[in-house]
Amino acid sequence: MDEFFKQLMPEWKDLILETQILTGGITNRLYRVRTSQGEEYVVRHYGDKTELFIDRDVEMENLRRMEVWGVTPKLIKYLPDKRITIVEFIPGLPLKNQDFLNERFWELIVRPIKIVNRSRVVLPSIFNPKAEVERLYKILKKMNPNYPEFDLKGTINILVKIDEIAQIPHSQYVPCHNDLLADNFILVSDEEKYKEPVYLIDWEYAGMGTPYYDLADMFQEILVPKEVEENILRIYWEDENMDYNIYMTNLFKPFPDIYWFLWSLIQLNISSIEFDYYHYGKIKYENAKKNINYLREYYNLKL
Repeated sequence: MDEFFKQLMPEWKDLILETQILTGGITNRLYRVRTSQGEEYVVRHYGDKTELFIDRDVEMENLRRMEVWGVTPKLIKYLPDKRITIVEFIPGLPLKNQDFLNERFWELIVRPIKIVNRSRVVLPSIFNPKAEVERLYKILKKMNPNYPEFDLKGTINILVKIDEIAQIPHSQYVPCHNDLLADNFILVSDEEKYKEPVYLIDWEYAGMGTPYYDLADMFQEILVPKEVEENILRIYWEDENMDYNIYMTNLFKPFPDIYWFLWSLIQLNISSIEFDYYHYGKIKYENAKKNINYLREYYNLKL
């Protein structure tokens, strides 16, 4: 393995390398590489057919454009022909879902999201939640899916209605990460070396979008009580227009769950990785149904 890494990075040819397989990725293989000079990197080998979901050229450009803001790892090398990227390793602790229950983390969690959303950087792609869900639905339909237990078409139609209610034009889109699960927040261990206390990793899905989706996606990943969500939103929105901002975040909650539900069914049909994509997707689908029912009951929306 060392020889393979040295072929990728000729700069490492005369160095001693320590390598470690990193866990956490479902579709990619991740390796931590430490050189005898004390530098550390993450080498990521993309999974098969991930190009169905991710434009790697766009992902790399996301990193390049956001790097100056000090909340992303630096891109070291991009090797598309080998399906590999090498980025700076950020030493620290990935957050866990339970950390979002701890009030002392709330400011730290919100800070990098606000930096990204308010940076005024223009990312190279648009992440429209409705369009992205429809795109995955089209990919899945081409695979001739047979999942009668899920109302695929009916659910997509509901999301179309929610999008019409939300009415957020692309002119109001801002740079968004769009995959704010807990593991993608790194609480850095060397505060003197790094510009910010928390970094965001894995920029595969980033693009110009709405922060309501960005925040809704985070809440659907960490699944904390609503009072915790509201406290985090108060920090993000600086206690302004809270009824509206909470409402808009709730509007977008079904979108990430259905996105990852469709993603999981596609992976179920194409992936060679051993993972229970069906069960993962079913949970996402059921969570989306709960949030759709909440919109109907609490806000009296006709969905």
